[in-house]
Amino acid sequence: MTTCGSIDEARHIAHALVERRLAACVNLVPQVESTYRWKGEVETVTEVMLIIKTTADAFDRLRAALVELHSFEVPECIEFTITDGTAAYLDWIGETVK
Repeated sequence: MTTCGSIDEARHIAHALVERRLAACVNLVPQVESTYRWKGEVETVTEVMLIIKTTADAFDRLRAALVELHSFEVPECIEFTITDGTAAYLDWIGETVK
């Protein structure tokens, strides 16, 4: 999971990750309001959340690509482990991500 400052950047990152076969699918969730502390100030901004479907084996490469592609100085990159799901969907992710 990560967030982006604009829909254009989110689309660019999503397309690049899928094109590079680092992600099977990326969901873009617009209009996420984030409040955080940055450089001593509390800020509230509207961002686009990306939910990135990948494999554990590809995560390190995906994280490196995200850092390369992202405009944020410190891009969010959080991994959630999937413990269960529909077998066909999980198989599709595994077959799609190389």
